[in-house]
Amino acid sequence: MQSIRNLFLTAAGIAFTVMAFVFTASLGLALLGIASVVMIGTMIAARLAPRPLRATVNRTAGRRPQREPRIWNDGRGTIIDM
Repeated sequence: MQSIRNLFLTAAGIAFTVMAFVFTASLGLALLGIASVVMIGTMIAARLAPRPLRATVNRTAGRRPQREPRIWNDGRGTIIDM
C-alpha cells in the first residue's frame, strides 16, 4: 500500500512539474511576442518620423560671397550666428 501511494505521489509531482514548465514556457513566449510587437512598432514609428532639416539662408546672385551663418537649437531657443 505504501509503494502504491508513493507511486501516485511521484506521478502527481511529475505531472505538476510538467504543467508548471508548460505554463512558464507559454508565459515566456507570450512576453516574447509582446516585446517583438513593441519593437517592430518602434522601428516603424522611427522610420515614419519626419527628418530634421538643416536651416540655411537663401543667397542672392549679385552679392559678394559671405560666410554661411550657423543656425542651431540648444534646447532653450534657436541661435543664429551671423
